[in-house]
Parts: sequence; C-alpha cells; structure tokens
Amino acid sequence: MPITICVAEKTDAELIADLSRKTFYETFATHNTKENMEKFMNEQFTREALIKEVNEPGNIFLLAYNNQQAVGYVYLREGEKLPEFGNKDSIEVARIYVINTFIGNGVGKLMMRKCISIAKEMKKDIIWLGVWEKNTRAISFYNKSGFEKFAEHPFILGNDIQTDWLMMRKN
Repeated sequence: MPITICVAEKTDAELIADLSRKTFYETFATHNTKENMEKFMNEQFTREALIKEVNEPGNIFLLAYNNQQAVGYVYLREGEKLPEFGNKDSIEVARIYVINTFIGNGVGKLMMRKCISIAKEMKKDIIWLGVWEKNTRAISFYNKSGFEKFAEHPFILGNDIQTDWLMMRKN
C-alpha cells in the first residue's frame, strides 16, 4: 500500500475539516453518549472552526494519502510553554488521526515519523500531545513512538469532563 505524506495547503482546508470530523466521530462515538458527541461536534468541532484552524498562521497540517484518497491527517502547532519543559522549545501534535479502515497499516507510524522530522527541522527539543486516558490503542502507539506521560488535564466532550494524558518525547 503506497502511502504518501505531504504538507497540506490552505486549499485543503475543507478536506481537512471533513476528515477531522469523520475520524473523530469514528474514534470516539462508540465510547461516548450520542448527546455528548453531538454537542461537541456541533459546538466545538464544527466544520467552520476546523477550516479556520487550517488558515491560521503557524499551524501545520499533514495529509496522508493512499493513491488519491486522504486516509489520515496531522495537526501540528507550536505549543504552550508548559512548566515541565523548562525553557525548551516544543511543538504539539494537536491531532493525529487515521480513518478506521486504514488503522494498523502503518499510516500513523509514517505520519509520526514526519512529525518528528519536522520537529527536528524546526529545532524543537520536545514533541508533546494529549490523549484520552481510555484510548489505550493510541497510548500504546505513542509509547512505541517514544512518548511518555508527564501530566494530565481535563478535556470536555459535550457535558462530559474527561481526562487526557499529556505525553512528551524529547528530540
């Protein structure tokens, strides 16, 4: 399966927004109530808000393609200066998702390699991300990619306050 990873253009904003909503729903709908998912998707994770993110300066989006089909994406942003990082520069993997039918085919691994490469090119000492504590498949993937848990923070999905693990990898 020939997977290619490319840096997205601003013209890809609608594709990224649609892919974002599709992959988020595929990943979390079975683990949350319909009401909480609908509230999150309709209030916080709207197509319009996602399109706007793509067009904001400093945000980097990657797209993974299998032939002409977009099968995954990454959203990188220069992250907050968290106390755990000291004075080291960081970049956040704000989102990394693959459509369900391509999970387990190495797409995530290729996208993460590209994230690490970009972080090195940008001279970032730390790559970090947040992941839902109950998303054991993702946590396992991040551990295999060299990430370790360093903190927790709340994530609100609809009316449900969930816990995200914050994980980092030193470059």
